[in-house]
Amino acid sequence: MRSYRSINRYFVFLISIQFLFTSGCDHFDKRPAQQPLARVGEKYLYPSDVKDIFPQKLLENDSLMILHNFIDKWIKKQLLLQKAELNLTDEQKNVSKQLDEYRSSLLIFKYEQSLIKQKLDTIIWPDEIEQYYLENSSNFLLDNTIVKALFIKLPVDAPNQNRLRQLYRSDKEADIQQLESYCYQYANKYDYFDDQWIPFTRIQIELPEEISNPERYLRYNRYIEQQDSSFKYYVDIRDYRAESEVAPLDYIENNIKSIILNKRKIQFINEMENDIYNDAMKRGDFLIY
Repeated sequence: MRSYRSINRYFVFLISIQFLFTSGCDHFDKRPAQQPLARVGEKYLYPSDVKDIFPQKLLENDSLMILHNFIDKWIKKQLLLQKAELNLTDEQKNVSKQLDEYRSSLLIFKYEQSLIKQKLDTIIWPDEIEQYYLENSSNFLLDNTIVKALFIKLPVDAPNQNRLRQLYRSDKEADIQQLESYCYQYANKYDYFDDQWIPFTRIQIELPEEISNPERYLRYNRYIEQQDSSFKYYVDIRDYRAESEVAPLDYIENNIKSIILNKRKIQFINEMENDIYNDAMKRGDFLIY
């Protein structure tokens, strides 16, 4: 296997080959004139085989690393292929049927995706999402407790914490602005998830004391205040949904959009297949014996 130093000898040559391939001179075969980068048995790896593996604007050392790794993988692949050729039976090596099936499946998939891209209606209206949610709400049970919350982590000696307690428990816009100003100056961490559902565990891992029964705790407590030797922690639970409850719509809206869109795709493909089948039957393009 070539060392980095030997690969380096090919690097300038490789760049020149890449330039040649992109210069539009495609009227003659360039491979025979190329010096190979590697050989396994009778298989050769040429610079033209690796001309597209490099991202743009790479340093030479990075390009050499990419080239070295590619050559290593190519060699391992060829060695494994040799072993397979030697040790498999002729029947096992006859993969033409599998290749035909794979080619057919791939072509059909690409054709379907092309039609989907051209013709599938991807607009999903809010009332469609809401209707699906109402009809299938039992499928959207939470597997953990989620909350909308405000979280503050302060040094124990931060000033005016009595005022802070008033501010973080308030829903008034002016108080929220004062709170943000205060936290910008003094807080080590300030997260305001008032319009976003998050797992309650995301709050719990920040707290020094464990809350062993979140569902029961949140049922009777809106505010959490804890302290360790360095910090004080303030949490305002603005809203919550307990584990096993139906998830709120705005928490799973994107999931529902994906489900609806996937159902449309399946329906579109089924209808397309049936249309092709029926049209071919009318024209007599196939017979069933």
